[in-house]
Amino acid sequence: MSKSVVLDKSFNFGLKIIKLYMKLRSKNEFTLSNQLVRSATSIGANITEAQYAQSRKDFINEMSIALKEANETEYWLKLLSKSDIIEEIEYENYIKEYLEIKMILISIVKLSKDSLIHRR
Repeated sequence: MSKSVVLDKSFNFGLKIIKLYMKLRSKNEFTLSNQLVRSATSIGANITEAQYAQSRKDFINEMSIALKEANETEYWLKLLSKSDIIEEIEYENYIKEYLEIKMILISIVKLSKDSLIHRR
């Protein structure tokens, strides 16, 4: 199997979010940090599951879930930024990576759906 760019990006993003999670926990921020680390690490977990999908529909479903988790991660990052728990520059760096992953996932889901339709 070829190396997956989106899996690598989501794994590295997850690692960065885990570091942010640890920093937030040390400042006694528990609720948002728990939500953030759960959704951010779920992105890569769902992409990994998709690589071993039993069908094209299963693949699309797992990648769609990864995209939903990415969107949820954006929400938690935005809350952390707007509540001044993380600095704007830090937020922008995370969002830049998130957007790269999001755009790849959107493309994968769209192309996969298109190929499923054209196979019929």
